[in-house]
Amino acid sequence: MKLIFLGTSGSIPTVQRGLPAIALKRDRELLLFDCSEGTQRQMALAGLSPMKLKAIFITHLHGDHFLGLAGLVQTMSLMDRKEKLEVYCPPEGKERIENFLRVPYYTLTFEVHVKELKPGDELRRSGYSIKTCEVDHPVPALAYALIEDQRPGKFYPQKALALGVKAGPDFSRLKSGKSVKLRDGRVVKPEQVMGPPQPGRKIVYAGDTRPCKSIAKFSEGADVLIHDCTLADELAERAAETGHSTPAEAAEIAKRAEVKQLVLVHISPRYRDDSVLLKQAKQIFSNVKVAKDLMELEIELQGAQK
Repeated sequence: MKLIFLGTSGSIPTVQRGLPAIALKRDRELLLFDCSEGTQRQMALAGLSPMKLKAIFITHLHGDHFLGLAGLVQTMSLMDRKEKLEVYCPPEGKERIENFLRVPYYTLTFEVHVKELKPGDELRRSGYSIKTCEVDHPVPALAYALIEDQRPGKFYPQKALALGVKAGPDFSRLKSGKSVKLRDGRVVKPEQVMGPPQPGRKIVYAGDTRPCKSIAKFSEGADVLIHDCTLADELAERAAETGHSTPAEAAEIAKRAEVKQLVLVHISPRYRDDSVLLKQAKQIFSNVKVAKDLMELEIELQGAQK
């Protein structure tokens, strides 16, 4: 699994940073979280094809988080896409997005299916779920979590051989969670030759939000928490007024949720040097990064077999 931070600024693009958009590659699937203006160019720079996009998840409908959607859809039509594109958004967003996509003159070659999600919803997909959570922002907005299904435990071939199982198809059957019946009538069950199931990976994206208890609970145990960090700690009052967070506030959420890594995004254009944000967050939570455009982050499987 890999995260590609396509745009990391807040509100206004800068020379160094585009507006919010995060790509997530999982196996052969490509997902997009937020789709600001300029996203398709950032995808080109990152070597990501829009034709491979399966779904787009919009956190909220402030312009810096979704105004790239019409251009991206037009590009996919020009490339003669036929596969349906799923677009998910917060409550009150479906009609606005559909109207926005109708503004340009172009021939749509594929179906764009827009669906509203509300806090607490769960969307089942192949091998994982997308869950939603409320955030504290002035407009309807969501945080998203991608949570993988549990993985089978480690397979111990010597245990299987000792029980009379022959290498080959029966090994594969046990690995897939199915029992094997031996010629003498005995049944070997997967739990006899495999370790305990391993948790999948968990990624949480809280786009624009004041610090809130719901995000701390939602993020518990996450491999990565991507959190709003618009303004430095000395501007906490201004951050609260506009519905955003500071480094210390984001770090407190990460600490409380016991996440493995914190990534700060939605950086105000006033910070050409983001080291002050990193320093303030690190005083509370050590494993933290300030995202930069086109930064890639590999999310390794915990306890993966070597």
